[in-house]
Amino acid sequence: MAVTEKTSTGSDTHYIVISADTHAGGSHASYREYLDAEFLDEFDAWRGKYKNPYKDLGDNRRLRNWDKEMRDTQQLDEEGVVGEVIFPNTVPPFFPSFVLFAQPPSPEDYRKRRAGVQAHNRWLKEFCEEAPERRAGVGQIFLNDVDDAIEDATWIKENGLRGGILLPNIAPDVKWVRPVHDPYYDPLWKVLEDLEIPVNCHGGTGAPDYGKSPISMLLYINEVSFYSQRPLVHMILGAVFERFPKMDFVLTETGAAWIPEVLRRLDGTIKTIRDTGETGEIKYDKGTLPSMLASEMWAQNCWVGCSQPGPEDIAARDKIGVDRFMWGSDYPHDEGTHPHTKDHLRRRFADVDPTTTEKMLYGNAAKLYDFDLDALAPLAEQYGLTREEMHTPVVGGEDATLRDKMTMSDDMSSDAL
Repeated sequence: MAVTEKTSTGSDTHYIVISADTHAGGSHASYREYLDAEFLDEFDAWRGKYKNPYKDLGDNRRLRNWDKEMRDTQQLDEEGVVGEVIFPNTVPPFFPSFVLFAQPPSPEDYRKRRAGVQAHNRWLKEFCEEAPERRAGVGQIFLNDVDDAIEDATWIKENGLRGGILLPNIAPDVKWVRPVHDPYYDPLWKVLEDLEIPVNCHGGTGAPDYGKSPISMLLYINEVSFYSQRPLVHMILGAVFERFPKMDFVLTETGAAWIPEVLRRLDGTIKTIRDTGETGEIKYDKGTLPSMLASEMWAQNCWVGCSQPGPEDIAARDKIGVDRFMWGSDYPHDEGTHPHTKDHLRRRFADVDPTTTEKMLYGNAAKLYDFDLDALAPLAEQYGLTREEMHTPVVGGEDATLRDKMTMSDDMSSDAL
């Protein structure tokens, strides 16, 4: 494939690579420094009882979450990833489990859990300020109280976390927090739209509590893709994007190949009810439907941050919209592309035209998350793949993006974090 000149700001010789999905977080000792003083005694008591069940937060791999030398110089640089959108990864104060899997706080736990995410947001602000050209942090909010959510989202914007907010995915068994299609949240959507704050929903979330059955995780891994898609469906059928046409909504680490079929199905449902007022024996009142089609709302409001994309995800790019597709590495998770990112990129993008490759690897992320491509270009030229390398097909071998998992005892103390 002939390699064309660059068509956007950045490097003439190398591809800038921005991962739209990485993760970071502080240790418990670090989070304590950012916690409001009134919660310190409760935090110390909670931390003293905490047992870390997560292997990658118990050995030296945990340092990837906060150690600049390990994260940037030893791992991201060597893989040519020079910009990152950073989601949470460790366990903030008072969380019952891993930050992304924990259900929204109950009314009894809300005050402490909100203090915990505020401590994380303060930590993340300083973490991103260490390398502001490279890091766009995603701050955390809860949806239990819309006024609190607005306050926290505004703080996130005012303090330079240009990754936006992480929207909680409300599981169907969470009855104490309203689902995201509820008009109760319209004041929040209005603020997010007016302040141009990206709204991110991360995959792996929103599943119900499966309890402690021997097959709990088997159920989870087989159903989680459905639950990860629910916020998009709720926002579309609830006409949220119709009421807030300039709000940016991002689905991250949910894959991408499924999107065209879900939009096609939703379009069909909307058209059928619009024409007949019913589906089978179910009748619908006027005003139930949004006036726009799902595909129209996707093109207007939505983006996908596709982590470690497979060939089928890349193949769906035109149906999804190449202007809405962002590549992600899922660093530092074991299932991510590290330490095989360059090989992965060449296998996925060798046959993709350079203009489209630019958009998917950095142009779209730079636009949405406000990266300065000229500031990233020198790093890309020092560490990244050249345009010729990117479009030279990999011959033979297998796609090395998954690695053997390290094993160690699950019985770790709170000192691991």
